[in-house]
Amino acid sequence: MRAAVLETVGKIAIVERAIPEPGPAEVLIKVGAVGVCGSDVHYYEHGRIGGHVVEQPLVLGHEASGVVLGLGANARRHAVGQRVSLEPGVPDLTCVQCRAGRYNLCPGIRFFGTPPIDGAFCEYVVLHEEFAHAVPDSLTDEAAALLEPLSVGVWACRKARVSAGDRVLVNGAGPIGLVCAQTALAFGAAEVVITDVNLRRLTLATELGCTRAVDVGVTELGDTGFEPNVLLECSGHPVAIGAAVRTVARAGRVVLIGMGGDDVPLPLPYLQEHELELTGTFRYANTWPTAIALAAGGHVDLDRLVTGRFGLEQVADALTSGRVDPGSIKPIVLPGS
Repeated sequence: MRAAVLETVGKIAIVERAIPEPGPAEVLIKVGAVGVCGSDVHYYEHGRIGGHVVEQPLVLGHEASGVVLGLGANARRHAVGQRVSLEPGVPDLTCVQCRAGRYNLCPGIRFFGTPPIDGAFCEYVVLHEEFAHAVPDSLTDEAAALLEPLSVGVWACRKARVSAGDRVLVNGAGPIGLVCAQTALAFGAAEVVITDVNLRRLTLATELGCTRAVDVGVTELGDTGFEPNVLLECSGHPVAIGAAVRTVARAGRVVLIGMGGDDVPLPLPYLQEHELELTGTFRYANTWPTAIALAAGGHVDLDRLVTGRFGLEQVADALTSGRVDPGSIKPIVLPGS
């Protein structure tokens, strides 16, 4: 099979590799579509994210869908030909966090496209059958791949306990902000206001149902008069985070989703005096059934996020598309094209 391999920082090569053999509880999947995530771009440009360092050739890509082509000896969950969305992190299922149901915090998790685990910018992958989720034919391959970022939105909204009547501020209208906003609306939020400085993203946000889109390059967030009781922080920008926190109503809930710098200043007196709840999020757990229902039921539109399609030989172009095209939201790699 062909695989797009990150050989060194800024260099992708197409190499021939053997088609992997599924283990006893694994399935062999022909990859149909793979979304490009900001983490893929960061590895491509910098070779590391925090303590995760690329020290050997690595296949990136973790937002994937495909078709089951082969079964391990003990795999019973799927039939050959089943279309699936890939949950890209397989935990050890034995540690304290896994036994508590928090398998996203498993220290031994093997996550696609995170060194040293290869990802899905290739033609075939193997995956534990329990983490290959069957999808209905009403979902496109691209939407099935983007159930992964949608799961980030589902997890964030669960952490924020978004429910009917909530007033939600989504800070940042990138792919994660756009799925968080749609998920909050699907969870019953009465108002969802989203911010960014990119007009195309803000326009799309209103088309996807946001109550209001604020260009914070033109309007100070504090001047909008909006007082959310939930903040979903997706920008990761230190200044933007502080400004957004200062708008949250008393006893409100703040969930940090966007990856910012190592140190982010927070307005601690405001947090304390308003008794705000503050938490981070790390990936997701048990989100795929909800994500599939939201997308298949028309509550979340994932196909509208797609702004470019690239073949396997064009992975480098896909990874740099956001740099060259300010209108880029979600590039998709199609390994079979």
